[in-house]
Amino acid sequence: MTKVHITDTVLRDAHQSLLATRMRTEDMLPICDKLDAIGYWSLEMWGGATFDACIRFLKEDPWERLRLLRAALPNTRLQMLLRGQNLLGYRHYSDDVVRAFVKSAADNGIDVFRIFDALNDTRNLQVSIEAVKKADKHAQGAISYTISPVHSISQYVDMAIKLCKMGCDSIAIKDMAGLLTPSATAELVKALVEAIEVPVHLHSHATAGLASMCQLKAIENGCRHIDTAISTLSGGTSHPPTESMVAALRDTEYDTEIELPALQDIGFYFSEVRKKYHQFESEFTGLDTRVQNNQVPGGMISNLSNQLKEQGALEHMNAVLEEIPRVRADLGYPPLVTPTSQIVGTQALLNVLSDSRYQTITNEVKLYLQGKYGKPPAAVNSKIRQQAIGNEDVITCRPADLLKPEMKRLRGEIGELAESDEDVLTYSMFPDIGRDFLEHRKAGTLEPELLEPLPGDSQSYCVAATEFNVALHGETYHIKVTGTGHKRDDKRAFFINVDGTPEEVIVESLDEVMTMGSGDVAISTPSSKGSSRLTATEPGHVTTSMPGIIVEVFVAVGDKVAAGDPVLVTEAMKMETEVQAPIAGTIKAVHVQKGDSVNPDEALIEIE
Repeated sequence: MTKVHITDTVLRDAHQSLLATRMRTEDMLPICDKLDAIGYWSLEMWGGATFDACIRFLKEDPWERLRLLRAALPNTRLQMLLRGQNLLGYRHYSDDVVRAFVKSAADNGIDVFRIFDALNDTRNLQVSIEAVKKADKHAQGAISYTISPVHSISQYVDMAIKLCKMGCDSIAIKDMAGLLTPSATAELVKALVEAIEVPVHLHSHATAGLASMCQLKAIENGCRHIDTAISTLSGGTSHPPTESMVAALRDTEYDTEIELPALQDIGFYFSEVRKKYHQFESEFTGLDTRVQNNQVPGGMISNLSNQLKEQGALEHMNAVLEEIPRVRADLGYPPLVTPTSQIVGTQALLNVLSDSRYQTITNEVKLYLQGKYGKPPAAVNSKIRQQAIGNEDVITCRPADLLKPEMKRLRGEIGELAESDEDVLTYSMFPDIGRDFLEHRKAGTLEPELLEPLPGDSQSYCVAATEFNVALHGETYHIKVTGTGHKRDDKRAFFINVDGTPEEVIVESLDEVMTMGSGDVAISTPSSKGSSRLTATEPGHVTTSMPGIIVEVFVAVGDKVAAGDPVLVTEAMKMETEVQAPIAGTIKAVHVQKGDSVNPDEALIEIE
């Protein structure tokens, strides 16, 4: 008998793919005893986008999540997804940060590190693999699977051999977009099993409806480890259902030896949990064979959909999906996986929203074209490179060789806000939101985003609040919105506290809550900043192509600028974009500061 082993992704990639990574630790812990008794080879529960989502949206300490799940799952290997030299952020980190991060992850409970590089540049995996082996943990080298004119099975086999020589204990085929077909899977797995001695794992998303068939073909050709998701968080941009694969293999030579009724109990639990996060369900998470053309991975498409929805730009989704393959070709056919999926996706959106393609180029695309993420699989569009970086030299060495040690500097920058090395690493991954998280934690003011109740459900899932002050006839009242009805209702309830006293109002929108009762109500809340900005109508008005947050402002009133000089940096969809002066002149007015939210067509800076 040749038993097949299961890695369940329900605690990480499944909800990243279907629910924009929003599942909270409080909804994982109650089912851990049953998960721990199943007999999984591992549970994937950390890494990927969860670290970002924890501090950006959920206001949870990701390290505490790891420790809690480690304690709740004593009999099961815990697995994480690590982006090589990118770790869990969106840039390359110095080697000392990589080593410190891997050591802390191992010390806090990670057993299996699935390590990949977005460009399949094995130089970017070297230090991570060394650090995992030093921690005496399982190093799994991952091949980011994609299809292009420059990718081939022989290339993937060569990469697997290199990873084994670097010390990997297993090799994973990471089919993040669900591009594999059954025949391609059989050919690739057979070639890998014949070429290497370590186990081969298969990770494939069900977006195109082929993943279950691919897993069976992989098993028939020597793969003994597959990734699945519990049924109620499976399918679409997630993974094949665990229960279905267990049932398919039962009473065969590949029997998983997992009890189906035990899995079904877990499925019922997550069926209820999923309802809680209905507001993050993407309309693009069902079966979609277009992935065979646009190659957008499961985790990216649900997050992209949610981000576009939040920015009021969801109508551009199809145009963005059509533009993504064109941008990918311009950039030398990188596999679409974090961070290249965000790099390509954000640039594609900018191309769609702008008057012309590459009118605005993100900082990350510029860094990519400089070689700071590694070597692209194929030659890039030289015209786009020239437009983005001019005559700057292109890096040909391992990018991290150019980075100085960072941990000492990072400790100094975050200072007393960091209570541990883990806090320093949180800050290192995401300096702005990391600092904000640590500041609010210290002040005891961490508040996660609102969760909407289901239509017709009187129960509020809200655990956070929108807060603002109202000035009325010389008196100031503190308003805290603690829950809402469903936004699709013509009239919906808003549950509020007025100076600590609970009230319920039935209105059409939160704006009505803010203005009800008097015509001279004044709102003081960060979200209202910039609401009275001018519309950009003049040649010297600096604006953006898409909603975002101001990251840096480089100019002040009275400064002289030339056309093309950088004047500010915005962040949208986790990518930064440098905004340049449209004309030469003198800065007449600056209407924004770091941290402000901005929208397209607003005059952020005036130049005359």
